[in-house]
Amino acid sequence: MEEQKSLQSSSECFKYLSDDELELLLDKKKRITYLKGENVMKQGAFATHVIYVIEGLVRVYLQTTTQKQINLRLMNQGEFMAFSSVFGEKEYPYSAIALTDTTVCMVDKLALQQLLIKNPEFGLQITSRNYNSEQRYLEIISNVSYKQMRGKLASTLIYLSGFEESGQEVYKYMNRQDIADFASITNESAIKFLKEFEKDGIIQLEGRDIKILNKNSLELISKNS
Repeated sequence: MEEQKSLQSSSECFKYLSDDELELLLDKKKRITYLKGENVMKQGAFATHVIYVIEGLVRVYLQTTTQKQINLRLMNQGEFMAFSSVFGEKEYPYSAIALTDTTVCMVDKLALQQLLIKNPEFGLQITSRNYNSEQRYLEIISNVSYKQMRGKLASTLIYLSGFEESGQEVYKYMNRQDIADFASITNESAIKFLKEFEKDGIIQLEGRDIKILNKNSLELISKNS
């Protein structure tokens, strides 16, 4: 019963499951805690489970070469990783690392697939949550394909500021290389443009922390650069 309450409190979507359906899900899951810095999943590994974040903060990234990666997004409580495995994806399409101590549920993908078929309302709730992931990936494609480096960095800061505004201090868990990998630019370029943004009064740098002082200017740079 306590596990049911814990799962339901972590996301609205589980409130659409009956007690029997929740029991089925709980019987087919494994709860694991990863320490800060541990790999949660590895790109190319067999996708045996869908991973649901109960608490913590995870950085999801794509390894493009042995030396280069693109940070895709941050995931926190209530979000699913590797959801595509429910629809037949055999390998994890990206990697994920815990930025804080993170607790996840490894959910059997066939059990989750069964619930999606039996309970359309539950399926609709999960699908709507994953729509945000799709929008984020389209934004990344736009950034990489069309924007200059200043615009890429501005878009990244706007994205990360959303977590800051919700009370999550994400910058203290990331270095400048992590931010550069979100923007798909070099570390040197990220440092250079961050200093320029600070000089222009758009942001304030305090150690790892970045405070946005003029979001409108940042949005203009993101749109026009």
